[in-house]
Amino acid sequence: MQPFVHLHVHTQFSVLDGQASVTALVDKAIADGMPALAITDHGNMFGIKEFFNYVNKINSKRKDKGEEPFKPIFGCEMYVANESLLTHTDKKDTGRHLVVLAKNETGYHNLIKLVSRSWTEGFYSHPRTDKADLAAHSEGLIVCSACLGGEVPRLIQAGQTDEAEKAILWFKNTFGDDYYIELQRHKATVPRANHEVYPIQQHVNEELVKLARKHDIKIVATNDVHFVNEEDAEAHDRLICVATGKDLNDPKRMLYSKQEWMKSTEEMNTLFADIPEALANTVEILDKIETYTIDHKPILPNFPLPPHISGSTQALGRKPDRRADRTHRLRAADHQEHGISGLLPDRAGLHSRRTPSGRVGRPRPRIGRRISRGLLS
Repeated sequence: MQPFVHLHVHTQFSVLDGQASVTALVDKAIADGMPALAITDHGNMFGIKEFFNYVNKINSKRKDKGEEPFKPIFGCEMYVANESLLTHTDKKDTGRHLVVLAKNETGYHNLIKLVSRSWTEGFYSHPRTDKADLAAHSEGLIVCSACLGGEVPRLIQAGQTDEAEKAILWFKNTFGDDYYIELQRHKATVPRANHEVYPIQQHVNEELVKLARKHDIKIVATNDVHFVNEEDAEAHDRLICVATGKDLNDPKRMLYSKQEWMKSTEEMNTLFADIPEALANTVEILDKIETYTIDHKPILPNFPLPPHISGSTQALGRKPDRRADRTHRLRAADHQEHGISGLLPDRAGLHSRRTPSGRVGRPRPRIGRRISRGLLS
């Protein structure tokens, strides 16, 4: 059986779309014997830290047992604008899907830059990047053509094969051998599901394979994972009703194929038995992924003072509080004279007195002037 790695996976951080928890996905992948897993949430990397931390926890136990570490792959299914990410005029330009994976630390930081800018500057219904930004931050990234919502599959569906070929060549020229053509097969097997998607996938996949062979681009098999197990499909179906504001019995509402669970290695081998290279190439991508940490020291803002200003209160234009200083000195003297080791705050805002024996005496009020010896006796 050909080893396989899931490279197109949505967690609960694909808000109101993904139904799978990070931990459940990792646990199932490990239980199935998979060596790695990618998470590629829609337009964000919100789940990356939880993913990283959980895998580290798992790997510490695997190390004690002498087992190979499980490898996390950090990614995002991004939205690519038709033109510039700065163009906010076409309401239909919600972006074409593109799976982007970080193969090393440089790629991880480039992916962060792409995703961050897609939110801060490219957001228009969706957080969008564009080809100019992708080209500028291409180092260390692996890119897959994505689902039917990707640029190339969309063009094929529209009958624009020549334009699809141009798009493929752009990605190949930009990412080289790190660009892969993605194939998916979601054949619905239950009545209340999307039965239209599979015939479309069959047509698109046929053209994708032709173009991949023509331009010597490797193909990769994925399953558009949105939930963990097959039996979770109905729960996910209800989540989509919440996301779209539709009733469950609405005949016109959005439906998934209900094939979007995290399929086992055996299930993926059965699904792509005629194209084993598409499975093998998932492992090739895994071999490109380096191990690195995403932890770092806190990044704090730096506010340098002008050269003529030091850190003293006088230099900052504030007069020292002489009364407070005098009160502090007097209290210190009283404490020393009576052998008081410290003051304990109580709930009433008073200070309790600690005696030399360590017992706490009755509380006394905080006084801003010199405390008489009579109060302390």
